[in-house]
Amino acid sequence: MRGGRHVAAVTDASFDLRPGECLVLVGESGCGKSVLASALLGLLPGNAETTGQAFVDGLDLLAADERTLARTVRGRRIGLVPQSPSAHLTPVRTVRAQLEETVRELTGTRRPGLRAAAETAAERAAFPADHLDRHPHQLSGGLAQRAATALALVGDAPLLLADEPTTGLDRDLVDRTVDELRRHADADGRALLMITHDLTAAERIADRVAVMYAGRIVELADATAFFGTPGPRHPYARGLLDALPERAFTPIPGMPPELGDLPAGCAFAARCTDATSACEAVPAVTDGVACHHPRQREAADA
Repeated sequence: MRGGRHVAAVTDASFDLRPGECLVLVGESGCGKSVLASALLGLLPGNAETTGQAFVDGLDLLAADERTLARTVRGRRIGLVPQSPSAHLTPVRTVRAQLEETVRELTGTRRPGLRAAAETAAERAAFPADHLDRHPHQLSGGLAQRAATALALVGDAPLLLADEPTTGLDRDLVDRTVDELRRHADADGRALLMITHDLTAAERIADRVAVMYAGRIVELADATAFFGTPGPRHPYARGLLDALPERAFTPIPGMPPELGDLPAGCAFAARCTDATSACEAVPAVTDGVACHHPRQREAADA
C-alpha cells in the first residue's frame, strides 16, 4: 500500500477440495473471501503478493505465469462465477454473442450447432432465451448474475469457483442456481468452491463449511455437523448461525476489524463473550478450529 504499508488480506489459508465435493466459504464482508478466490485465478491487483502453493490438476496456480493462467486455467481448469457480473460481462456485446464465443472456445462447437449450444448453456443457469439478444446494461442484477453463471458452466471445468452466485436472485432462483452448481460438482468428480453470505443456500448444498474471519479460516467443519448437531465450535461461527431469522435472530455485536489494523491477538476477541487473557495471542488451528476456547464436542453432544 502507500508508504510501504502491507495489509495481510488472507493469512495461513489451508484446505483441500476433493473431486465431487462442495466446500462453502462463509464470513462477513471484507474478511478476505473474494481475495482468496482472486489469488487462485491470478486476478489480484499488481501490488499484491502471494506465497504458498495452490494445486489444481497438478498445476501450482500461485507459481503459474499469466499466459498459462489465461490459456489453460481460467474457464478450463477453473470456472468462475464472479462477484460483480455486470462488470465481468462485455458491455458492447449481447449475452448470446458472449455465450457463443465461450462455447466455441471451450468446447470446440462450430456452426450450425453453436446457437443451440449457447441456448442450452443459458438454460442451465435459468437465463431466459428471450433475453439472449440483450446487452448487459439491459439486464437486471439477477439476470446478469444468471448470465455470468451460464458462462462459468460452459467449460465443465474440474473446479468451479462461485463468488456470491445467488446475489440479486429470489428464493426460488437461489435454490435452482445452487442446485445446478451442486449438479456440476456431482458430475464426473468435479468440485465446487462457493463463497456466500447466504447460509441457507450453503446448508442446501455444502459438504463442508469453511468460516473466514479477518483474513483467516477460523473453522473448517463437516456441513451436517455445522448446521445441525453439535453445531459450530468457533464462537464467531455460532454467531453467524444465531443471526439467522429462523434461529435466534441475534446479531453479532460490534464490527469486524480493519485488515490493515488487526489486533495483536485473536481478531474476534473484542466481540467475543468467551474472551480471556489467553486471547491476547493469535490462536493456532487445532482440530479444524482456530480458537483458545472452542466449544467442546463432548459438551455439545451432551
